[in-house]
Amino acid sequence: MRRYGKNPDEDDIRVRPNRKGNRPRTHIRPKHEDAEDGMVLTVDRGRLTCLVDGRTVVAMKARELGRKAAVVGDTVSIVGDLSGEKDTLARIVRIAPRRTVLRRTADDDDPYERVVVANADQLAIVTALADPEPRPRMIDRCLVAAYDGGLTPLLVLTKSDLASPDKLLEAYTPLGVPYIVTSREELENGDAAERVRELLDGKVTAFVGHSGVGKTTLVNALVPEDRRRTTGIVNAVTGRGRHTTTSALALPLPGDRGWVVDTPGVRSFGLHHVDPSRVIHAFPDLEPGTENCPRGCTHDGNQPECALDAWVTEGHADPARLDSLRRLLATRERREGD
Repeated sequence: MRRYGKNPDEDDIRVRPNRKGNRPRTHIRPKHEDAEDGMVLTVDRGRLTCLVDGRTVVAMKARELGRKAAVVGDTVSIVGDLSGEKDTLARIVRIAPRRTVLRRTADDDDPYERVVVANADQLAIVTALADPEPRPRMIDRCLVAAYDGGLTPLLVLTKSDLASPDKLLEAYTPLGVPYIVTSREELENGDAAERVRELLDGKVTAFVGHSGVGKTTLVNALVPEDRRRTTGIVNAVTGRGRHTTTSALALPLPGDRGWVVDTPGVRSFGLHHVDPSRVIHAFPDLEPGTENCPRGCTHDGNQPECALDAWVTEGHADPARLDSLRRLLATRERREGD
């Protein structure tokens, strides 16, 4: 049944009145051509603190971004009140593509991926030489996440006044990973902070490490103008520290020499998001030995044809490194088999 005549005009069209009196919905979104670019410094319960043209602006994510979340280090486009004055709130309307991404999961069985920081150039893996004891497996996992996310790793060893770094460095110096050794006394009274700054010069560096390893003490020495709460004591029973940093925060190095991103202490670093075939890239001392492996070799030690055993026997790599790789791959395989 035809509702209108054969040749209807606009007077014949009946328009239903809008009882709410608001504008009709549209799929056409504004382009926000007047938006200004900023860098996300920290995120706290839906409020994002951003640096916009030298001003600190608090913003929230626009609804049109949907489930897409901005993290520390992201370059974002912001509209609204950009004055940075107290009790003002702007809106983040765009998130720029990320150059690098540091990701982790709570453990290898957790499918929920957490983006720790975006657009960092370097990952500083902070490890105490004692109190708590160093955990090489954790270092290896951080190396995997760094290589997978496009970050250059840097090994920062703290508390050298309590233990020698020689044993730990034996396993990592062959990898070509840059490192620096510090003590608390050197950070507070010496030139250790400046030596660390030289390795961070011109870069965005994310700091990651267990609770109690001295990460926040190190960050406080690097950026004395923005001191974070000091580190807590290490539990004498568990050997673990207490979390004192609860959210990631980007801090500028003195003299505009780069950025430090202090992240909360972690007790695990899951790699659910990393394809097992890419784990070998975090072991550059072992990777050349895979050239003689059969196609589809998993390098997990369950295949007798794996060439990595001969590679280690010939002295090209430390057997402990092959053990670390295979422990990591075994963890991945258990997750995939569940």
